[in-house]
Amino acid sequence: MGAVTPDIAAARRLVVKIGSALLVDAAGGLRRDWLAGLAEDVAAAKARGSDVILVSSGSIALGRGVLRLPAGALGLDQSQAAASVGQIRLARAYEEVLAPHGLTAGQVLVTLEDTEDRRRYLNSRATMETLLGLGVVPIVNENDTVATDEIRFGDNDRLAAQIAVTIGADQLVLLSDVDGFYSANPKESSDATRFDVIGKITPEIEAMAGDAGSGLSRGGMKTKLMAAKTAVAGGCAMAITEGSVLRPLSALQRGGVCTWFLPQGDPHAARKRWIAAMKPRGELALDAGAVAALGHGKSLLPAGVTAVTGRFERGDPVAILAPGGAALAKGLVRYSAAEAKAIAGRRSGDIPGILGYAGRGPMVHRDDMVL
Repeated sequence: MGAVTPDIAAARRLVVKIGSALLVDAAGGLRRDWLAGLAEDVAAAKARGSDVILVSSGSIALGRGVLRLPAGALGLDQSQAAASVGQIRLARAYEEVLAPHGLTAGQVLVTLEDTEDRRRYLNSRATMETLLGLGVVPIVNENDTVATDEIRFGDNDRLAAQIAVTIGADQLVLLSDVDGFYSANPKESSDATRFDVIGKITPEIEAMAGDAGSGLSRGGMKTKLMAAKTAVAGGCAMAITEGSVLRPLSALQRGGVCTWFLPQGDPHAARKRWIAAMKPRGELALDAGAVAALGHGKSLLPAGVTAVTGRFERGDPVAILAPGGAALAKGLVRYSAAEAKAIAGRRSGDIPGILGYAGRGPMVHRDDMVL
């Protein structure tokens, strides 16, 4: 098609989604050899300087095997019980395969609400950034033990896309039981053709999305396409590839069969557009020194804030004003209105004595701000 496909070896921040059918065999046992190969790929990516986040299915599939639950659809209570047992085994398995490479695994359990609520979004993002900064490999899964409406997003495809956008990943790889996006279900149509690259998700592309999930992996092509729409809108390239081979990321790097969905811009620009589109719930007025600091790419510190107006909570969008009242920027504030008023004009070292806790650093971080 002429389009330049992304190079996984060049990923700055890589999210990898692992489907249940790859991780757990038909008998409900863990495919340890496969997982060990994946750990080698993760170690290689880390050695290249990439951050790696794994979004892993498998807790329910593992748990149901341990509990010897019957085949077929499980009730909500059975699914949650299986997840409770399976999550422990899943976390332990990742810890065991990453440790020989000198890598530390961290478990992150999230819910749909965590990605939709701005305060929870900021908490999740801060936790992930801290883990990555410490060299940890986060293992993310939806907290199936407390899900009440849908036990999963759709085989974690959409969750992986949300995580990719949340932490500003530039590449997302869905390791699945299909090797790409097809014009029709390849299991049912001999005329189905695979796309190497999709530059834009058109209505025609959406109409082609069938359901190619396996018995263990409930996510079909529709959920993968929904994930692609989220990822590319956030500036993240996404690949769908068949992942059952040992060292699947290495296979993809060597030109393995897949479909790449190309991003719309870059993650940083996409995040700025998202913030810019929000309606402010309050205002922060600045002094001249703070205005100059923002102009040099700095975060907004409490010391530079001269006035706080409006009613807002942590994570809400606020307008940032120059001394004369002109709109200067917009950003996601890290404090509530009451907290912001209490620490406005004060040095960061004063915050613990005023608020009773160490605080969250700047009033608005530069990554959460658009000028």
